[in-house]
Amino acid sequence: MAARILVIGSGGREHTLAWKLAQSLHVKQVLVAPGNAGTACSGKISNAAVSVDDHAVLAQFCKDEKIEFVVVGPEAPLAAGIVGDLTCAGVRCFGPTAQAAQLESSKKFAKEFMERHGIPTAQWKAFTKPEDACSFIMSANFPALVVKASGLAAGKGVIVAKNKEEACKAVLEIMQEKSFGAAGETVVVEEFLDGEEVSCLCFTDGKTVAPMPPAQDHKRLLDGDEGPNTGGMGAYCPTPQVPKDLLLKIKDTILQRTVDGMQQEGVPYTGILYAGIMLTKDGPKVLEFNCRFGDPECQVILPLLKSDLYEVIRSTLDGQLSASLPVWLENHTAITVVMASKGYPGAYSKGVEITGFPEAQALGLQVFHAGTALKDGRVVTSGGRVLTVMAVQKNLESARDEARKGLAAIKFEGAVYRKDIGFRAVAFLQRPRGLTYKESGVDIAAGNMLVKKIQPLAKATSRPGCTVDLGGFAGLFDLKAAGFKDPLLASGTDGVGTKLKIAQLCNKHGTIGQDLVAMCVNDILAQGAEPLFFLDYFSCGKLDLTTTEAVIAGIAGACRQAGCALLGGETAEMPDMYPPGEYDLAGFAVGAMERDQKLPQLERIVEGDVVVGVASSGLHSNGFSLVRKIVARSSLQYSSPAPDGCGDQTLGDLLLTPTRIYSHSLLPVIRSGRVKALAHITGGGLLENIPRVLPRELGVDLDAGTWRIPKVFSWLQQEGQLSEEEMARTFNCGVGAALVVSKDQADQILHDIRQRQEEAWVIGSVVACSKDSPRVRVKNLIETMQVNGSVVSNGFLRSKKARVAVLISGTGSNLQALIDSTQDPKSSSHIVVVISNKAGVAGLDKAEKAGIPTRVINHKLYKNRVEFDNAVDLVLEEFSVDMVCLAGFMRILSGPFVRKWDGKMLNIHPSLLPSFKGSNAHEQVLEAGVTVTGCTVHFVAEDVDAGQIILQEAVPVKRGDTVATLSERVKVAEHKIFPAALQLVASGAVRPGEDGKVHWVREQ
Repeated sequence: MAARILVIGSGGREHTLAWKLAQSLHVKQVLVAPGNAGTACSGKISNAAVSVDDHAVLAQFCKDEKIEFVVVGPEAPLAAGIVGDLTCAGVRCFGPTAQAAQLESSKKFAKEFMERHGIPTAQWKAFTKPEDACSFIMSANFPALVVKASGLAAGKGVIVAKNKEEACKAVLEIMQEKSFGAAGETVVVEEFLDGEEVSCLCFTDGKTVAPMPPAQDHKRLLDGDEGPNTGGMGAYCPTPQVPKDLLLKIKDTILQRTVDGMQQEGVPYTGILYAGIMLTKDGPKVLEFNCRFGDPECQVILPLLKSDLYEVIRSTLDGQLSASLPVWLENHTAITVVMASKGYPGAYSKGVEITGFPEAQALGLQVFHAGTALKDGRVVTSGGRVLTVMAVQKNLESARDEARKGLAAIKFEGAVYRKDIGFRAVAFLQRPRGLTYKESGVDIAAGNMLVKKIQPLAKATSRPGCTVDLGGFAGLFDLKAAGFKDPLLASGTDGVGTKLKIAQLCNKHGTIGQDLVAMCVNDILAQGAEPLFFLDYFSCGKLDLTTTEAVIAGIAGACRQAGCALLGGETAEMPDMYPPGEYDLAGFAVGAMERDQKLPQLERIVEGDVVVGVASSGLHSNGFSLVRKIVARSSLQYSSPAPDGCGDQTLGDLLLTPTRIYSHSLLPVIRSGRVKALAHITGGGLLENIPRVLPRELGVDLDAGTWRIPKVFSWLQQEGQLSEEEMARTFNCGVGAALVVSKDQADQILHDIRQRQEEAWVIGSVVACSKDSPRVRVKNLIETMQVNGSVVSNGFLRSKKARVAVLISGTGSNLQALIDSTQDPKSSSHIVVVISNKAGVAGLDKAEKAGIPTRVINHKLYKNRVEFDNAVDLVLEEFSVDMVCLAGFMRILSGPFVRKWDGKMLNIHPSLLPSFKGSNAHEQVLEAGVTVTGCTVHFVAEDVDAGQIILQEAVPVKRGDTVATLSERVKVAEHKIFPAALQLVASGAVRPGEDGKVHWVREQ
């Protein structure tokens, strides 16, 4: 607990910020400048007598007081450039720069920005002359009844007129009478939007947007939204008018689009972004932007923040918000009610004593001060909005009831407050209304729009026998028009399994449609059938037009490739059946062949026939539950570069390579009459699919050395330590289709297939098969994978050096030895990053001198070991790390982290394990009186110092040894065997064994 924070401002918002920051275990003191009576002296919180207008003086104050960062509450300092000035002076400041803050400080800038970036907002126009503004109001083709001062007006510079005359009067008041001062030199006249107004705020680091629960402010002074406009008389959070799916839409179409737009314009936006939103019948539209917390919205949002506000702000300033997204209290409502001085928002008196704070506190309520001051030890009024009473309960009504008790306890003469804060939410929740299909989660209009978008895609798949025209109850196909004389029909149905999960995680939906079509048409091709038409089934919880259109466009493209018509389909929107963003697919293909061309022709297949393998494009669409498990256990993410030899793409892109469609290339070969059988190598791999097209008494012998095995299979086999049988029973291993042909026809078949740009080989032969022997035998599978994939049994590619991360906490006692050994050209590894949980330690200097990137991840900034380890894991992912070495790393790692890096994380311990475990091994050795000790390199396990032993080195214990002298001699041994053990593991010479002992793959 060492951080000192400065909050700029004097209102209820700033009291709330200080209150929430003070809850952090990292924070020692929160200073507030200028502050109020509530922040004057309250635990960790106190006021600071420093000018907030003179930024040079303020910067020096921050340095003198060792302020870690400054949090700016109000808008005026942001517009005045406080963030840029303090940052230039070396003081970190939370909030947007003056240039970015133009989103609030200039309504004209904000409206032009929204137009440029397609952010929904009201129609508008800006004026510098009152007569032009009035002329526009009278002639506009929309209700131009909202008049805004373009500059900052303390939240009061908006007038919503009831008619055109009143709007013109507002223009004159702002521009001629200067009711808002210089802020009204330019006015913005806007379309009046009808709907519910809500406040949607977010944290942002310039890239990531982390939305807060939506809130609703109450601007009018009196109950029922009567009386003059104010800075806000109360608020509640969250708003039931904004369900989760609507908040997600607001995030994507407004908040994220705004942050991305500012980035594109070279003005990164960091801090709090506040969008005032009108929920119109046409969707959410932006009324205005603010560049800081609202007041009183802040007083109801931050009480619902479960996360440490200090950590959230630190992550935002560090550009790492995505690694520390805020967590919010669910199923609770916060409400705050403003108590104002008599006469507000006009003239009011000051110095009126306020009582009742102990009584409110006893009720469990929080009172946030705003316009208050201390006078002779008493709290007195000093502003228009004096304080807010805040309550948090499990529902809105309970929170309102609790807040009313606080309002009764707090007393000062002439106090004005509303008794109906939250009334719109109550009315919304209680309103009698009939449900609609859309409100239940099914959007008919969106479905119709989808059909309109995909109609031309489907029509483009028309072929002889079928002209596609979506919209009927069923599709028709004319076999005679397609040229068939004595046809048999073949049908097949399939899906793409959990390959969908990877597509959804990677947000790449354009290729999955080809997988669906291929799985179905390749199945009916195995019967000798030409695919004629295809039907798809797409199901989801919530229809996303962009995603669905991408999937169906992929289906349509694959149908054209296969030569079949996309005759129709079903899009099923089923609320509550699928989590957000997830969907499922199924396909149905119908084909036909002339009766005498049906496959397989079992009576023609004899011993001695050969098997021709046709290349797959990769995994196709089978085995992905196993694939995902292997990836989860590996050091790679789907966004990581693919393993060496797998192309310049991400691992996700590699795994999503679409299934090859064989109808165009293999149908002519089938119709030549030379093919006796065709097996589609789908679920069940080589072992289970080839027997489906053979007589019971026959099997096949295959030699994996005769075909090309894509390196992705080698990586999967080694990373997952899969057996030969598991590989052959799960995956196609590079063979997407297998043809049975006569031996004397094999060369012609190969020639015909290769002419059509398919890769093919003779991969085996048909053999007699006894009842109890396997129908398919594959030899040289693992050996070929190891040669073709250049991989070793520990999962690292021999053709590249293993990428190593070293974790340290200080000097990194063995770091230099590891650096020296890995710089040897013969080394099987190289260090790509050094990570320390402490800044400024000697180990970081060693790494930097060696030109190795470093990262500091302070464990004190994380609530628990798992969160800290997740942050470390993100860096390991960033550097595509294969192995981890712990070199004087003084943190105990969490179970999930250790399990993820099982078999790939090494540690060295200063004793001959299993003896003398723990942090004081040398003391234990000397106390036990043994004559030999040493050091041990071992794989890291969940139990401390219990992993499988890789190497050990003995060191004699000499008479008169102390901990210091013994430690120095053991370190010499450590410097020798730690690099040696790393070489053994990285080269694949050793790996963890299932019996609890390391397995030596080859002699070293």
